[in-house]
Amino acid sequence: MKGIAVRLAEVAATWDAGTGGMSGARTRLRNSGFDPALAFELAAVISDDEASVAQVAMAQYGGILAESASVLVVLDQWLLGADGRVKKGGTTLDIRLVADEPEWTVVAVRPARPGRRSPEISRAARRVLANDRVVLPVAARRDVRTGAIHDSVLRALTMLAARHRLDVSVLRSGHPIRVFGTSRTSNHTEGLAVDIWALDGRPIIASSRSATVADFMTAARDAGAYQVGGPVDPDSSGASFFSDDTHQDHIHLGFAG
Repeated sequence: MKGIAVRLAEVAATWDAGTGGMSGARTRLRNSGFDPALAFELAAVISDDEASVAQVAMAQYGGILAESASVLVVLDQWLLGADGRVKKGGTTLDIRLVADEPEWTVVAVRPARPGRRSPEISRAARRVLANDRVVLPVAARRDVRTGAIHDSVLRALTMLAARHRLDVSVLRSGHPIRVFGTSRTSNHTEGLAVDIWALDGRPIIASSRSATVADFMTAARDAGAYQVGGPVDPDSSGASFFSDDTHQDHIHLGFAG
């Protein structure tokens, strides 16, 4: 399902001269086996620029059920304008799929909508934006600049970055509004959560059973996270830590405020 979601994002956000715009996107999607109507939901990565190249930085589970799933795709994009200049962009896409034969089918796309940049942000936000050991994708960086991310999250990121280089996948925008498959509002929606997909450049999914991951989860709890989900449950108590299928490829940190 991740492969399908990644292919959709790359097809929508990559085109040669003369094939941009909504019409070109619909054609590319149709030719690649996707519903061309999805182009309208992918408008955040489609434009009339001369050409575009997209690169998926990572794909993460947003939620997994037996018959449906959410895959969060973090996308970088380079657009060539009519003036010959290249501008860099990117976003995070919440791609929804349902079980089908012969493979899962994409049924919806929900792009990140970070909101307006705030004229003033907190000291904790400024410190995170300036910290080269906290790697933020485009949508997450914009989230911080809106002032929508709680300082408890930002302070914890700064503390944990003293131990590891942190690759963040999502803060607020681009994550499902509700905990997938439930009616509960996600902590991400409230600006009270962060997902981390790699430590020191090594993906969580590639080192899920290592002591580093368990130690980091414990350190995150000590840094103030009341909810720490990942590929392992360090104490199996069900108090601060949890593990499930969705969190095999990242570490989720939730905060009370």
